[in-house]
Amino acid sequence: MAASVFDSALYGRLFPTGEVGRLFTDNAEIRAMLLVEGALARAQGARGIIPELSAAFIHRAAMELPLDPGAMAEATGENGVSVPALVAAFRKEMKAPEHAQYAHWGATSQDISDTGLMLRLRQALTLLETDARATLDALATLAETHAQLPMAARTYGQHATPTSFGAVAAGWGQPLLGLRAELDTLRRDCLLVSLSGAAGTAGALGPEAAALRADMAAALGLTDPGRSWHADRTPILRLADWCVRLTLALGKLGEDATELVMSGIGEITLGGAGASSTMPQKQNPVAPSVLIALAKQAGGLMATLHSAALPRHQRDGAAWFTEWLCLPQIALSAAAAVTTAKGLAQGIAPVPEAMTAALERGLDMIHAEAMSFALAQNLPRPEAQAAVKALCKEAMATNTPLRALVARDYPRVDLSVFDPAQQLGQAPADARAFARAVRALG
Repeated sequence: MAASVFDSALYGRLFPTGEVGRLFTDNAEIRAMLLVEGALARAQGARGIIPELSAAFIHRAAMELPLDPGAMAEATGENGVSVPALVAAFRKEMKAPEHAQYAHWGATSQDISDTGLMLRLRQALTLLETDARATLDALATLAETHAQLPMAARTYGQHATPTSFGAVAAGWGQPLLGLRAELDTLRRDCLLVSLSGAAGTAGALGPEAAALRADMAAALGLTDPGRSWHADRTPILRLADWCVRLTLALGKLGEDATELVMSGIGEITLGGAGASSTMPQKQNPVAPSVLIALAKQAGGLMATLHSAALPRHQRDGAAWFTEWLCLPQIALSAAAAVTTAKGLAQGIAPVPEAMTAALERGLDMIHAEAMSFALAQNLPRPEAQAAVKALCKEAMATNTPLRALVARDYPRVDLSVFDPAQQLGQAPADARAFARAVRALG
C-alpha cells in the first residue's frame, strides 16, 4: 500500500482530493514560497529597503523560474527546513548575483514557509467551500422534496418516534451551513502573513518592519496580524479544526447512510458502485464508509496537531515537524470527504415502501409517546404514561398491535394518533427551512 492513499495510483479514486490535492505537493509549496519571496522583494523595493531594480528583478524571477524539489532534498534534510535550499537555488537560477543578493532580505525561513502555507490554505478553503455548497444543494433538494415523507427516527439504534426523511437530510446539511457561515471570519482572522525575522523581533527588517508586513499582506491578499505569530499556532489550529469539523459532519452522513442502506432496513438507495468480489447481490456502502474512515482519521490527527501548539521558546523544530506531518493529511481528508459526499448526496434516494414498512413494524410502539399525550388530555400525565406502558407490555406479550388495544380500552381516543403523517411535529417545517436557507446562499 502507498504511504498515503491520497496520492496513491491504486487508491486515489477511492479517496479523491481533487484540486486540493495539488496544493499539497512539493511543487505547489515551492511555488507558493517563491510568490512570498517575490512579494517581499517588491514591498522592500517600494520602500527603498533594497534597490528597486533588484526588487523588480526578484519579483519577476519568482513568478517565472522553476525550481526542482529533488535538487533541494539533501540540503533540506540537513537544515530541517526547505527555505535555505530554496533561497540558494533561487539565487543561483536568477544568474544575476547583483540582484539575487537581495532576495530573502531580513526574513527568516518560517516567515516564508508559513506565509506560503497560508496562500495554499486560502485556495484549499475556496475549493472545499465549492464542494460543500454542491453537497448542500443536493441535501436541500432531498429535504424539500421529502419534507413530508414519514420514516422512523432512531435513538440508541431503536425506533423512537416518526420523523420525515426531509428532516433527516436537513440534519445532515445543517452543520455544513454553520461551517460555511464561519468562513469569512476564519479567512480574516487566520489567513495571516508572517514577517517577523529570525526570533520574531523583525530586528533585521529595520524601522519600517510593521509597514512592510502590511504591504506584503495587501500584496498577497492575506491579513496583517500586527504581530509575530511564529510560536502562536492558533491560526493553524483554527483552520485545521474547521477542516476536521467539516470531515466529521460528513462522517455523520456516512454513518447514517450506512445504517439506512443495510439489509433489514433498506430505507435509502445510494446509486453508484460498491460491488462485492464474490456476492453479486450486494451493493456495499463504499462512499459512506469512506466518509466514516476519513472522519476518524481527521479526528485523530487533530489531537496530534494540538501537541504541535506547544513550541518551546520562539521556534521549535519538533513542533513544526509535527505540524507538517498532520496538517496536509487533515486538509486532504476534508477534501476527499467533501468530494465523496457531493457525489453521495446527489445519488441518495429514499425507499418510501421500506420506510412505511418500518413504521408499521413493532406493533405500533413507535406511536407510544403520542398515545400517552393523547390520554393525558383526560388523565394525569403520570397515569397516562403508566397506562400506555402497560398496554405496550400487553402488546408485546400477545403480539397485538397497540392501536387494537387502545381501541378496546379507550374507544373515544382518535386513532389518527397512529398515523405517522400526523406525528411529524416540526420535521417538515425544519426540512423546508433548511432548504430555504441553502437557496438563500445564492
